[in-house]
Amino acid sequence: MHWDIVFRNFDYFLIGAYPKGPLGGLAMTVILAVGGIFGAFWLGLGVGLMRISKKPSLRWPAMGFIEIIRGTPLLMVVFWFYFLAPVVFGHTLPEAESALIALIVFTSAYIAEIVRAGVEALPKGQMEAARGTGLSHFQAMTHIILPQALFNMIPSFVNQFVSLTKDTSLAFIIGVNELTKAATQVNNRTLTAPTEIFITIAVLYFVICYCLTEFSRYLERRINRYQARGR
Repeated sequence: MHWDIVFRNFDYFLIGAYPKGPLGGLAMTVILAVGGIFGAFWLGLGVGLMRISKKPSLRWPAMGFIEIIRGTPLLMVVFWFYFLAPVVFGHTLPEAESALIALIVFTSAYIAEIVRAGVEALPKGQMEAARGTGLSHFQAMTHIILPQALFNMIPSFVNQFVSLTKDTSLAFIIGVNELTKAATQVNNRTLTAPTEIFITIAVLYFVICYCLTEFSRYLERRINRYQARGR
């Protein structure tokens, strides 16, 4: 066994060549995951609300976006943004930015469907009662419907974010020095400890995803207790 290679390169797995070089490794994975989570939530929320709108001009584009993105592998979405960026922006985007945009767009389609399902799961009388008090549709959605729906959607959001965290590993295909890329670089340099290296990387991914999953379970238990008291 060659665990000494893992120990010698463990800091590279965590932060890449930083501070003497670019940030990478687990730190880059976390940056992609957090940035993707933040961006995907807001984009998905907007698309989800468009999806349930009664206006065809809003609903149909949202439906098209969701169906196209959900029907396309994430790897293809990563390639789209990496190779189409020079055409759209007139210059090449850095690999990490291309990967982050792809993660946001891809995950937002799933977030949009979670939002749609969460809103439609509420009794229809909620909206009618809110409109009966004189609130506009927008005000009723913002102040009455969404707070309840988003509260119930929290476990689904966290589960989707666990998937996004694992999906960041695909960024290595366009050269982003995230955790998988860092492990591959060390393995190609040493060629003597692939088992130890990739077991270590698997454990690091597992720790992150397990913590998020446990957080989701904790939130679900809290929500269930809150709803039980409400009954």
